[in-house]
This record gives sequence, structure tokens and C-alpha cells, in this order.
Amino acid sequence: MFVDIVKVFAKGGDGGNGMVAFRREKYVPYGGPAGGDGGRGGDVIFEVDEGLRTLMDFRYQREFKADRGENGRSKGQHGANAEPLVVKVPPGTVVKDVETGEIIADLTEKGQRAVIARGGRGGRGNMRFATSVNPAPQIAENGEPGEERWIELELKLLADVGLIGYPSVGKSTLLSVVSKARPKIAAYHFTTLVPNLGVVRVEDGRSFVMADLPGLIEGAHQGVGLGHQFLRHVERTKVLVHVIDMAGSEGRDPFEDYKQINEEMRLYRKDLVNRPQIVAANKMDLPDAEVYLEMFKEKVGPDVPVYPISAATRQGIKELLYAIADLLEKVEQEEAETPVIDQAGPEERVIYRSQLDEPAFTIRRENEIFIVEGKRVEKLVQMTNFNYHDSVIRFSRKLKEMGIEDALRERGAKEGDTVRIGELEFEFTESMDYE
Repeated sequence: MFVDIVKVFAKGGDGGNGMVAFRREKYVPYGGPAGGDGGRGGDVIFEVDEGLRTLMDFRYQREFKADRGENGRSKGQHGANAEPLVVKVPPGTVVKDVETGEIIADLTEKGQRAVIARGGRGGRGNMRFATSVNPAPQIAENGEPGEERWIELELKLLADVGLIGYPSVGKSTLLSVVSKARPKIAAYHFTTLVPNLGVVRVEDGRSFVMADLPGLIEGAHQGVGLGHQFLRHVERTKVLVHVIDMAGSEGRDPFEDYKQINEEMRLYRKDLVNRPQIVAANKMDLPDAEVYLEMFKEKVGPDVPVYPISAATRQGIKELLYAIADLLEKVEQEEAETPVIDQAGPEERVIYRSQLDEPAFTIRRENEIFIVEGKRVEKLVQMTNFNYHDSVIRFSRKLKEMGIEDALRERGAKEGDTVRIGELEFEFTESMDYE
């Protein structure tokens, strides 16, 4: 089974918790703070493995969670950072965030890596909170939660040459003749349900990767037939070989087939029709093929290269392969000569935008409960260790600094009312000293 699109869940490891600890030392309150910081949680990293060709493994494992960092220790020792979780993906994998649709990574090269979900930082131990006013604080943070997200993996085959055309025009037969690939071949439409790859070697020593792609039909750009699955893989090919049943063996006009396939590609993505293209006029061993070929050449004009072949009898195959190799060489040379960066142009700058554009928190009322929501305040709750009184005092001070106390009063909160932040519920008091 070939899998080329799948949705999975990735979560970076939580940071380790900071520690409250004290050392024995004369004339130092409580012996002085000695609690170390927690270790950083592991990242979820995707890495290209050239040995993989499908996303099949992701059908059986849909969740990827990295380990959390180690908790801080006494004597000021930091907890160990967690190792990253490295997940292997095939070359050509595009990673998208399901919620935002943002492309996180486009993984194409051997060994290429991308961080998909970052681990959380370790919580600070009480050594970090010592001040002249409070030289022996009983404060330690919990580890920061790791980043988590649903992602969509989309595989776009990396092939130099793609075979396009209507179903049953002979694409699979052609691939089996010019390479060692053995695609399924049968006398009915959509025999090829999944792309097949084969390495083609030309007699002069040149070689390239050719992909036999599922056939296109009218309406493919809207997903009709195997449309989207097919067109997704056309995007990465450098040269297209348009295979046409030049004998019209199924009662279709070869020129109309040619126009229709190109129109479907244009409707899916406009620049696909500008991709270098060679026409392989197949089935020339059948009656009427020569007549149709002359008519076809007249209609397409001299600018479209047409190579008459018969995949069944191997007629014209050698000439076709030389033409493909020459065109591919020309395309790669043009790509190499095209400057990646215009040195005379303006310098490209990365702009970092503040996350404060959205409100720091919102307050809504649900029956008798005031619910405070916001990433910053919810993270504050998660990272506060409520087992220590000093931590609780620090938490209440942070809420006041953020303006949440005043905002709750404005919304009508009174002494004894219930306030919920994340999974924490507490009573609202005028002093905001929550215990």
C-alpha cells in the first residue's frame, strides 16, 4: 500500500521541575538555597531517510511524544536535558500545521532535519529566586510544557521525469521497458493506483529517476478520479513525458487527450504547463497510428517535440531516452546557472512580530464561575508549584502585575467567587493571596 498523506500528533517533552532544597551553612538562613533547575524537554525532530519511500509507518503510529527533562537536584545540580525524538521520513515530505495550514518544513535532501515540536525549558530551582529580602525562598517552578500540535504529512515524490497521460495509454508498460521497475499492468483503467519509481539508464551512461503516475481524467484538478493524488507528485518533476495513445485505440482523439491533460494541470497549478515536456506517441505498432500522428503533429506545431514509440515492441525507445536525458541535462544546467540570491537586490530581512498583538488574557463568565483564558496566564499556572507558600504568593503577585485582579473586579467578581484558570480553581479574595 502506498500512503502519501497522513495526519499525526507531535508533542515536545515537558521541562523538568525545579527543586526546593537547602544546604547546611552557618549564619545562612536555612543553610542557603541549593535547589537546581530542571532539564529541558526533548524536541520532536523529523529527519529525511533515503531508504523510505512511503508514509506507511505513520498509519500505525499516530502519536510522537518526546521525553521530559529530568527534575532539578539538590546541591545546585541541574537535571539532565532529554534526548530529542528523531522520526524518519521519506524524501519529499511536506509538513504542515493542521490548525494554521502553515508549512513547517519541506524535507527533500538526505539527512535534512526540522524541529516539529519544541521541548519545554526546565523549571527554575529556588537558587534562582534568592534575593536580599528573601535569602531562602521556598519557590521552584514546574517545567514548561512542551509544544504540541497536529500536523499533516504530505509526500510529493522526488523524480526527475514524470510520465503523464490518460489511463491505459501505456505509461506502466513504458516504465517496465526502460527500467527494472515492475508495475502492475492490466487492460483496464486505473491499473496504476500508486506512483511507481524506476531508475533509467541511457546507453551513454547517463541515468535519471522516472515516475509512472496514476492516469488523469477530465476534472482531475477538482479531485475527480485520482486527480489530486496524481497532480501532487507532478509538482516536483523536472521534465514531463506526455504519453499518448496515438492509435486512438479507445475511441479518443489523441490531440484532444493532449489538450485535456495540459488543461487539467493548468487548472491545478498554472506553472505546471510551463514544465519542459516531451510527447511520447505510443502504440505506433497499431493500425491508424501513422495517420493520427501526422494530424497530431500538424495541430501541435513544430515547437512540441514528438517521438513515435511502441512500448510493446520497443520501437523508438532509444531515441526517446536520449531526448529525455538531453532535456533533463539542459534543465539542470539552467537551474545551476540561475542565481539563488540577487546580490544587487535588497537584503532579505527576517521580521519578528510581537505576540502581544492578541490580548494577554480574556475573561468570560460561565454560570457563577469566572474563567480566565490566555497562553501566558495558563502557562503561569502550569509552571507554578502550589506546594510551597512562597510560590503561591509569587503567583498572586504575577496575576496582579498582569492586571487580572483589576479586570476580575471590573467584571463583577466579589469576595468568595470562583475563578478558573486552566485546571486551577480558587476563590477570589480582595487580597488575592490564594491558599
